[in-house]
Amino acid sequence: MISGRGSNMEALIDACDNQVVRADVGLVISNIESAPGLAKAHDRGIDTLFINHRGRSREEHDLDLVAAFQQQGVGLICLAGYMRLLSTELINAFKDRILNIHPSLLPAFPGLDAQRQALEYGAKVSGCTVHLVDEELDHGPIILQRTVEVLEDDTVETLSARILEQEHIAYPEAVSRVLSPGFKLEGRRTRVVLPE
Repeated sequence: MISGRGSNMEALIDACDNQVVRADVGLVISNIESAPGLAKAHDRGIDTLFINHRGRSREEHDLDLVAAFQQQGVGLICLAGYMRLLSTELINAFKDRILNIHPSLLPAFPGLDAQRQALEYGAKVSGCTVHLVDEELDHGPIILQRTVEVLEDDTVETLSARILEQEHIAYPEAVSRVLSPGFKLEGRRTRVVLPE
């Protein structure tokens, strides 16, 4: 699910195409009709769908999402720059099967402008977090994190660019973990149990 340019979406598609992630991207949905990522996915032969959220309740919109995902047989949903909160209906329909990537080391700096928050706070290290989605904003169990040093002369743009590079590595790795047969969720902790 995307709302914009879809760079993390492209990283996931590349990882699937290169068998780094053993899955197929079956559908890309956006709530923004002009999202550049929709055209990129379409150009790569992936089914795309625009589901407008304007003038509708979150629940109505998300029930359409659930129907589209179920019709396509989707087993895992990846939020890749999707800029809307999800309803309980969608979260429950895909319990522990929705991932999000966030440009900070959660639980630090949730919500919008995480990179600006890190700079304003004076953080020396930032990064990105892939986590399972629950009913709270940027809160679900953490799958994987990657760190980025905050440099003295960093701006929001320079820090964001370096974090984005790590996002493109972290997201496919996190998806592989979640799809592995040994993936376990124990309370808020996640781990991969290797077969004996």
